[in-house]
Amino acid sequence: MRYRRADVAGGTYFFTVNLAERKRTLLVDHVDRLREAIRLVKKAHPFHIDAMVILPDHLHALWTLPERDADFAMRWALIKAGFSRQLPGGERRNKSRLSKGERGIWQRRYWEHLIRDDTDRARHVDYIHYNPVKHGYVQRVTDWPYSSFLRYVKRGLYSENWAGNVMNDKCNEFGEYESR
Repeated sequence: MRYRRADVAGGTYFFTVNLAERKRTLLVDHVDRLREAIRLVKKAHPFHIDAMVILPDHLHALWTLPERDADFAMRWALIKAGFSRQLPGGERRNKSRLSKGERGIWQRRYWEHLIRDDTDRARHVDYIHYNPVKHGYVQRVTDWPYSSFLRYVKRGLYSENWAGNVMNDKCNEFGEYESR
């Protein structure tokens, strides 16, 4: 089945990518393996990570693709496969995954959103960086080690004690729990 996706070469996209079993902590337990999978894909198929946060069972990322390139789906497929190959087997797999020879690490689909303008971008970057606080992993954004937040602090874009004010009645407008 082919899904309709935004197809803008050189575009900037927000993503939410989830583990299949949302109670697992594989992404932080094996964060170096995830980083290596991302590094290898970036080397072969360049893109820029504008912002990112890795949580135990999901991640959020903001990417800008190269000019004349809109293929984020291939990049995510390679990252997911590269990470999964590094982990021991044994996860729960349904009949469909077994018949296709797929691992059961990741949800097949993910959420993506094409960034429309500077305001949209800023809101998504704030959302990414605030997410560990939202989920109760830390009290302060600066305390979460798996985030691009400190990179933003070093560049003078955030203060180290930035608390973010992205939480409101519209927090799900980013599609955090929707998947594609």
